[in-house]
Amino acid sequence: MRISAAQRTENENRIRAAMDRLLRGELPPGGKCDIKTLAREAAVDRTAFYGTRPYAHLREEFERRLEALHQAGEIPDPREAQIIRLKTESAKLRGRLTKSERIIDEFTDFRTQALAQLAAQHEEIVRLREIAAGTTRVSHLPSARTTVIGSCS
Repeated sequence: MRISAAQRTENENRIRAAMDRLLRGELPPGGKCDIKTLAREAAVDRTAFYGTRPYAHLREEFERRLEALHQAGEIPDPREAQIIRLKTESAKLRGRLTKSERIIDEFTDFRTQALAQLAAQHEEIVRLREIAAGTTRVSHLPSARTTVIGSCS
């Protein structure tokens, strides 16, 4: 079905108005900042935005403006902004988790080495005690006496 030039102009005006609202972040409930929502808000068939259809240039303009907003760090769709924020936060947490796991592995290795050293030292002490107990050449020193320093009379 062909539309008149006046209808086409009216449709383009509705599309541009809807485009401006969406890019300002005024999203309808359940809508996103995308072509599907743009078509629904402008009351135009979505297929008219693709290929050689009459409003393909408006789709390209919408996508260009949306990309420019993204590059400027502005995201009109609050859900998309939340997704990006959560992905960034998730990446940071994964990095912290990886670092924590590496530190835990280092401490576990250190603990294992320390326990092995203690066990080896204990075995050496036991061996030396056995050698000392079997040898008569080792003399035991008398226990230390406590001396009181007296006054000179």
